[in-house]
Amino acid sequence: MKKKNFTALVMGTAGGVLFAIGMCMCLIEQWNAFKAGVALAVAGAVILIIMGILVRKMSGKPAIQLNAKAIGTVLYGIISALVFGLGMCFVLVWGKLLAGILIGIAGIALLLCLIPICKGLK
Repeated sequence: MKKKNFTALVMGTAGGVLFAIGMCMCLIEQWNAFKAGVALAVAGAVILIIMGILVRKMSGKPAIQLNAKAIGTVLYGIISALVFGLGMCFVLVWGKLLAGILIGIAGIALLLCLIPICKGLK
């Protein structure tokens, strides 16, 4: 296993677990740990951002250029994930199964469109 892959594995696991536990602490009211959850989620997000920078640097790739395409792609990804999450909320929180499934499928389709946006079609 290459050093960059091992680094991504360890940091991705640690950051993902911290972020997930922090989000659970924020969103599950019975835990009564909102402030600690925010801190944990932010720590996990920071680790994931550092991991992305380190792995890019270890791969010899240049830093990400902030241009209109990069910003648009990120915004599109955020909106797509929110549509998918809205579908999950319809099903799990509000009990509207059919509407939730349809919105969730639309969110998945939007997320799948990120592949040609990022990689392009050949």
